[in-house]
Amino acid sequence: MQIDEIDRKILRELQSDAGRSLDEIARAVGSSKTPVWNRIRKMREAGVIGPQIVVADPDMLGFEACFFVLVRTSEHDSDWQKRFLHAVRSRPEVMEAHRLAGDIDYILKVRVQNARAYDVFYQALISEVRVHNVTALLSMEEIKNTTSLPV
Repeated sequence: MQIDEIDRKILRELQSDAGRSLDEIARAVGSSKTPVWNRIRKMREAGVIGPQIVVADPDMLGFEACFFVLVRTSEHDSDWQKRFLHAVRSRPEVMEAHRLAGDIDYILKVRVQNARAYDVFYQALISEVRVHNVTALLSMEEIKNTTSLPV
């Protein structure tokens, strides 16, 4: 699908607040409701736009501790990887997980209530899958957090 400037404007508006009315979005991009709706529908069908979600405030819900967990492993076989991926994907505390190039194999973004809750997460993780080394870094302050792409 070819994305033009109007599509980009629509995407910027949706990324800032997808809960706004179609009329508001159409006004913001300088178009009318029907063409904007058709463009949104086409972008959904093409997979450019995924599901609409609500972004909850973790602090308001008691998830005040954000840890970045660096995982090193000495095992790289497919069985270990399947068990690790299952363990990470099944843990609701894991907000993001990335496989990395370099000295660290994986990085996880983990949201929990406090350090004690992180320890419960950590103990559960290492009981499910063997890891060589785990380093947890506590985020002291969130400086920027966005889901918006620079379209």
